[in-house]
Amino acid sequence: MPQNEPPPSVLLVDDDLQITGALGQWLQLSDFAVALAASADEAEAVIEAGTAIDAVLSDVRMPGRDGLDLLRALQRRDPELPVVMLSGHADVPMAVEALKAGAFDFLTKPADPERVITVLRNATAQSRLRRKVAALEARLSEADALENRLIGHSPAMAALRSEVAALAGLPIDVIVVGETGTGKEVVAEALHAASGRAGRFVAVNCAAIPADIFESELFGHESGAFTGAREKRIGKLEYASGGTLLLDEIESMPLAAQGKLLRVLQERTIERLGSNRATPVDLRVIAATKTDLRTASAANLFRLDLYYRLAGVELHLPPLRERAEDIPVLFSVFASRMADRAGRKAPPAGDDMLSALRRHDWPGNVRELRRAAERFALGLDPGIASPGPAAAMPSQEGALAERVAKFEADAIRDALRRTGGSIAAVVEELGIPRRTLNEKMQRHGIRRDEAAGD
Repeated sequence: MPQNEPPPSVLLVDDDLQITGALGQWLQLSDFAVALAASADEAEAVIEAGTAIDAVLSDVRMPGRDGLDLLRALQRRDPELPVVMLSGHADVPMAVEALKAGAFDFLTKPADPERVITVLRNATAQSRLRRKVAALEARLSEADALENRLIGHSPAMAALRSEVAALAGLPIDVIVVGETGTGKEVVAEALHAASGRAGRFVAVNCAAIPADIFESELFGHESGAFTGAREKRIGKLEYASGGTLLLDEIESMPLAAQGKLLRVLQERTIERLGSNRATPVDLRVIAATKTDLRTASAANLFRLDLYYRLAGVELHLPPLRERAEDIPVLFSVFASRMADRAGRKAPPAGDDMLSALRRHDWPGNVRELRRAAERFALGLDPGIASPGPAAAMPSQEGALAERVAKFEADAIRDALRRTGGSIAAVVEELGIPRRTLNEKMQRHGIRRDEAAGD
């Protein structure tokens, strides 16, 4: 037995206390952990309580339910649990019935103690091997899932997958730090998927929620809690109970809400607005940020105590430029996925395209690469510096893409001029999220002061 492995455990079931006492002592001297039960009902109660049992040794003749009935019940619960039957009134038909019902072995009283020990050692060894194989298969399945989510063969990605696998099942909150577009939400989803938590994965973009309704969104409210609160509403914290809550761009969370979140993390309870009743929540919180929260706290923009409460572990995501060897495989995967959705075959990425991918600096990281791959899969210009195979495709498609891009850039510049450079006004006029506007301005090389004529 490995040095740190606990001794094999046996549940001994017999209504004769003298037998259980003597046999139990012999098993303990032979390095078994022993649990005792005087009836079939007691034996099932031990199993239901979650006691770790590697094998069962049960008498056949007992008051009430006999050992054969217990054998059948245990087989229904776990067909792989070895059950050894022991009887002083055995005959061939009974032994045959027990073995047909799934018994690991059938022994007769008075049983040779050495024979009992040998049979139980074989039974417990088989049971432990089965559990180890199941655990290994689960880890391999989890590794495959992480490979499909966290794509890349670079050392940085291999290390990240190892960190996620190690952290997933731990009851600890996590901060994920990385530049815009590095895949912070993907990492959070991978942590949740591998955690075994049965509840939902709930993502909240803290930058997208107006400050005046932030607490209601996060904590919920009772009917009549404030003007317009016509009915009770469950907040994101309560909605995510049993699962995982991602607080994306947490650096944008209002300071007042930060204080209330700190209390939730400490107490694991929430109070809806307008209520004095504490509601327990069971959730893991993952905070995602593109900034250094300690630096933000020094500028009084983020609570340092909240940072320390969240930072059970920090995961730092590398920008795409620091794992350039992953670019071709990521591009291929994203292009294939888009082609599948569009019901078409993805065009091959030739040498010109691969060269352009390597030369591009990818300021938008994986998100920018995904968009380029998706446009390439649809026969459009990928939008990176160097022309690739897509530029050699039918001129109508290339011309259309260029006209759409020019129209989009002109529309943004015109809106900026009309609004005097007010980003908020442009967002409202064009009906797009602020983040989308920022990305489009960056893509088209539009500066706010330049477009506004300042």
